[in-house]
Amino acid sequence: MKIFIDTADIDEIRQANDLGLLDGVTTNPSLVAKTGKPFRAVLEEICEVVKGPVSAEVVATESELMLNEARELAKIAKNIVIKLPLTEDGLRATKTLSGEGVKTNVTLCFSAPQAWLAAKAGATYISPFVGRLDDICQIGMELIEQILTIYNNYDFDTEVLVASVRSPLHVVEATMMGAHVATIPFKVIQQLVKHPLTDLGLARFLEDWKKVPQ
Repeated sequence: MKIFIDTADIDEIRQANDLGLLDGVTTNPSLVAKTGKPFRAVLEEICEVVKGPVSAEVVATESELMLNEARELAKIAKNIVIKLPLTEDGLRATKTLSGEGVKTNVTLCFSAPQAWLAAKAGATYISPFVGRLDDICQIGMELIEQILTIYNNYDFDTEVLVASVRSPLHVVEATMMGAHVATIPFKVIQQLVKHPLTDLGLARFLEDWKKVPQ
């Protein structure tokens, strides 16, 4: 499963990229707003650091305006992926952009029928928000399982990108189900590395090493 980092913070992106395990980046207007920098400048900076897919979200809500915005964003770098909302206008724009060879990430997916329509529209990625479903007492990872089954049934090329990841458990479940990508906050990426027994074992090894004649 590929690891994307879900942030627009360039310092977090650099730290994650330095691990050598980062495959891409997802951003959204809320994440970019936290940086206090212009949208285009943020994307240009990210694309200089990360060579994998970088999702840039349109803010228009009508398909024609989405297309205009998307085509401008696509000029920033070859690895820009256009992020579109899962609405009727978003699906229209996805279909058009897919026909033009532009990679797309259809976001704010909360149901299997939505994911099916996005795949039919030619989306490169579908982003189901598992954490937000958990927040309203639905099991978000059940949606991932449904989408993977549907896509496998019909050999869709659309990759399932698990979004709104809140914990390492979401990541483990996604890998076990065979999801293609998880987009993970930097905090959770750090949590994936940590285990108390690893820390304890290392401390014991180092303590024992002090007893070895030098």
